[in-house]
Amino acid sequence: MTRLFNDPGDFADEMIDGFVAANQRWVRRVHGGVVRATRSAPGSVALVVGGGSGHYPAFGGLVGQGLAHGAALGNLFASPSWQQVRSVAKSAQNGGGVLLSYGNYAGDVLNFDKAQQKLIDEGIETRTVAVTDDISSASIADKHKRRGIAGDLTVFKSAAAAAEEGADLDDVVRVAVKANERTRSVGVAFSGCSLPGADEPLFTVPEGRMAVGMGIHGEPGIGETDVPTADGLAELLVEALLASDELPDGVDEARGRKVAVLLNGLGSVKYEELFVVYARVDALLREAGVEVVEPEVGELVTSFDMAGVSLTLFWLDDELERLWAAPVDAPAYKKGSVDVASRTDDAEQEARVEIAIPPATPASRQAAQLVLSALEAVRATVEENVDELGRIDAVAGDGDHGIGMQRGVHAAVASAREAVLAGAGAGTVLDLAGDAWSDRAGGTSGALWGAALASLGAAVGDEAAPDRASVSRGVSAATEAILEFGATVGDKTMVDVLVPFDAALSAAVDDGADLATAWATAAEVAVTAAAATADLLPKMGRARPHAEKSLGTPDAGATSLGLITRAVGRVLAPQPAA
Repeated sequence: MTRLFNDPGDFADEMIDGFVAANQRWVRRVHGGVVRATRSAPGSVALVVGGGSGHYPAFGGLVGQGLAHGAALGNLFASPSWQQVRSVAKSAQNGGGVLLSYGNYAGDVLNFDKAQQKLIDEGIETRTVAVTDDISSASIADKHKRRGIAGDLTVFKSAAAAAEEGADLDDVVRVAVKANERTRSVGVAFSGCSLPGADEPLFTVPEGRMAVGMGIHGEPGIGETDVPTADGLAELLVEALLASDELPDGVDEARGRKVAVLLNGLGSVKYEELFVVYARVDALLREAGVEVVEPEVGELVTSFDMAGVSLTLFWLDDELERLWAAPVDAPAYKKGSVDVASRTDDAEQEARVEIAIPPATPASRQAAQLVLSALEAVRATVEENVDELGRIDAVAGDGDHGIGMQRGVHAAVASAREAVLAGAGAGTVLDLAGDAWSDRAGGTSGALWGAALASLGAAVGDEAAPDRASVSRGVSAATEAILEFGATVGDKTMVDVLVPFDAALSAAVDDGADLATAWATAAEVAVTAAAATADLLPKMGRARPHAEKSLGTPDAGATSLGLITRAVGRVLAPQPAA
């Protein structure tokens, strides 16, 4: 249980402040995360890693010479927003392009991919490589769907060493892809983790049992078994990773094989316990004819206070062995000896970009007040339901949907209020609110809500007051934008609510209903559709590996959308005369 915190909502920001204060030799803070405090070779490739907070030493502890150039740090167990990733990458880049690398989770994919496109649009050549080492989360045939866990380190380390040697962006990407293809991990947990302020862990395991194949965001295991001895655990982990179908291409069982081994503690397992397990791991690998090269035993990628262990095998060739052995000097990871580079000037920060408020008609500025009122109603609804949304999400996911929505809508309301005071029209208010929501919430829902509000704002514009036609077009545009992220009806996501809501709103508008009536009608369709997701199995996101556990529980994102449509409908409804 996490005991030391102030306001749980401020935990991630305060943690980063303290981390930077304690590690100024290595890192400095920028918007969205941290970058190296030392200079890198001009024209070299920059590796920017990242993900949610709560995994220290990943990701900030891996920033330093020989490893990452920057780390984008999201909220607890939530991916950083694309704005955060972009900011860190711009601050870290050295003129040779940027490689973005992260664990393969839906929110990270959405936000890092969008940041990549933004950086490319700004003239910074950028590529991405998602880490997919967790063998429990998908079959070898669907390896691209696997999660990234402790194997993040092998990919980051290899790519960073190649960049340090002066490799160009194409070659650094090639190395990262090869390292990922030759990395396999599996983990177990004896208890779930508890986020700051939470009364209960995200999942529990019966006494004497352990979850097998858990994720690092509080996702429960794929299976469950009795807790073995230390030797028994080593045998379970090694056997899973040495299975013939898990040996990467190019690893010949008949020839000499080399691996870098990572025995990773997930937060509460003591180093002494890890060493007892590792003794048997090492013996088993040597009995199998595998040569162990520079193993790592300790906390590498954690999950807050989770009691658990993961084992990673990184199958080496000559190139990867050289890169794995290359020196590193980062706050939480050191190897060999580096020539300490000179420090950057603390004043060299990414310049703040002033947001210009475009002109708007009086009618649109007046409508902006209604937009603000609608967002305030959304905030009240999220506040009222934040705990229940988290509970629903924790059934098969990581339980952070409620707090993510809470962060996002608070930021959206604050940004909208500032924009209204600055004289913005309705379209600009929606756009800026969406940008703030995405930036503060992070994760999948942050990206989706940011895209939805931006699309609605573009349709409404600043020229005239929104009417039923422009709002209907905006909802349709928002639906199209969210569908581009890959989910379809039936996947048990917010799309299962958004699509029928859009269809009902358009139909009511086409039939001549006024906006308030059309919206109210569509909102009831949305609430009904949200409840119906209880009968679906998730096909996307962190809940996918635990699909059966979610049967009978509605999707958290669908539920929040249904509640929000109803809240906005109440704002649009005609008010009775005083």
